[in-house]
Amino acid sequence: MNPILNVKVYSEVGRLRGVIIHSPGAEVSSMAPTETEGALFSDIINMSVAHREYAMISDILSRFATTYEVRDLLAQVLEDASSKQKVLDRIEAIEPSINEKKHGRRLKDLLLDTDARTLAGLLVEGVEFDRDNVERFFSKDRYLLVPMYNFFFTRDSSMSVGRNVLAGRMANAVRERESVIMKSIFDFTPEFQTEVMDVSPYDRGGDRKVTVEGGDVLMLREDVIVVGCGLRTTPRAIDAFIDQLARKAGGREVHVFVQELPRSLESFIHLDMVFTMVDKDKCVIYEPVIRNNRQYRTLHVRICDGRQAGVKQEPGLLEALETVGMELKPIFCGGDTVVNQQREQWHSGANFFAVGPGKVLGYARNYYTAEAMNKAGFEIIKAADVIDGKVDANAHDKFFITLDVSELARGGGGLRCMTMPVHRDDV
Repeated sequence: MNPILNVKVYSEVGRLRGVIIHSPGAEVSSMAPTETEGALFSDIINMSVAHREYAMISDILSRFATTYEVRDLLAQVLEDASSKQKVLDRIEAIEPSINEKKHGRRLKDLLLDTDARTLAGLLVEGVEFDRDNVERFFSKDRYLLVPMYNFFFTRDSSMSVGRNVLAGRMANAVRERESVIMKSIFDFTPEFQTEVMDVSPYDRGGDRKVTVEGGDVLMLREDVIVVGCGLRTTPRAIDAFIDQLARKAGGREVHVFVQELPRSLESFIHLDMVFTMVDKDKCVIYEPVIRNNRQYRTLHVRICDGRQAGVKQEPGLLEALETVGMELKPIFCGGDTVVNQQREQWHSGANFFAVGPGKVLGYARNYYTAEAMNKAGFEIIKAADVIDGKVDANAHDKFFITLDVSELARGGGGLRCMTMPVHRDDV
């Protein structure tokens, strides 16, 4: 496995040095059509195509940074007997089914006796129950441990915030094991040199009003963080996050901008589906949400002297960022036409991932967004041409590498969703 870098992320666009990804495997290919809704998918995925798509994504990312696979990191953690026990104890706390019988033994005991590499696979791909009684024989369910269908969206379950990592608390219980795995990776891999922040202790009685996912947390500057408040990240979780930020800030002033999001249409599940950074002074936005300040509010929370120093409403997100010296030039997802904006936002047209200032990756299918990027000074480059050696992306000051992705997009996310940076150069 590649040497591990310490956690350090103070921007969305600093030169990428290390990133965690997860190549989808049997956990997705085993999904039955009847399981899609519970797995948060709109359709089953053609894995023969998805494998090719992900191989392309991994190839492109590895040309700019060190990549780490979740399975490799998890297997390394599980090599240590003490860490293995702690990981399984954490899973037991959220999934009591680990105590049910499999092959006549308690599943947890079987897993403790399993080698690290195999166990890492089982924790991601799931464990089916034995159809050893009438109830189970007729059951439409299959699993003691449900597969982690959404894990290739590594951003959701953990996010780097400076030199710390915020553990996601997932809005859907089916994804809780993802957070347990990522929290364990950072807790038990000392080379990452980080401390994990966790909002779950702020929950009052398990009502799941404290949930936060990485697609809603954008680190714009050492002292500027933007958080989306919508379907997946709740107001109480944001308060909990701000409380932890205040404790770590010491005497530093920190600005947290909270952007309200629509609560209908699954394409609006996270802030990074309507707003992402593509350069030090440029962002891609879905204009109907980001500039509709009468309907979707923007709050400015100031942290000073280790405490929250007040909350006020701002006219809009871009206007709010100007108050702290960040004047961003917006590029419109889908261009200038309303229908094109709607269509391309639906297909993650505002969900970009930067490997450096002005050097970004996104979906090729969003033609009008690419056209707007080109007008803003970005060279449009096909991923296949980079892989084949026809084009040297780094010969261009600013570029947008377009990836032909159809199957992976069915999961409901883009390139930022599929990447969890652990180290960036300072901007």
